[in-house]
Amino acid sequence: MQESPFKGKTGIRRLVAALGYSLRGIAAAFRHEDAFRLELLLALILVPTALALRVSWTARALMIASVLLVLVVELLNSAMEAAVDRISLEPHHLAERAKDIGSAAVFVSLINVALVWLLVLLD
Repeated sequence: MQESPFKGKTGIRRLVAALGYSLRGIAAAFRHEDAFRLELLLALILVPTALALRVSWTARALMIASVLLVLVVELLNSAMEAAVDRISLEPHHLAERAKDIGSAAVFVSLINVALVWLLVLLD
């Protein structure tokens, strides 16, 4: 089995390359994905709010992690949608199902934010 030719970097060079790919991915999501921009705005409001609240460090960590999870799920959803669109822009029930499931994952992560924040604030 042949490995990908893009796997040739090792050590520090690999870490630097990975950081570059990650930053490029975040920039692409910011530039092309309205939902990511909106969720990033939400994160820019909620993370400092969590840091300012008088709650335990564990509660604060859960609040921030729940917000960051939304960004992770949105990035994965956007990547999957781009891959599906790369394969074909023609309507297909499996492509539609994949996109709907990705959207559902983002929705569940948003429900998670609401529940975590509600439980912490009601404690």
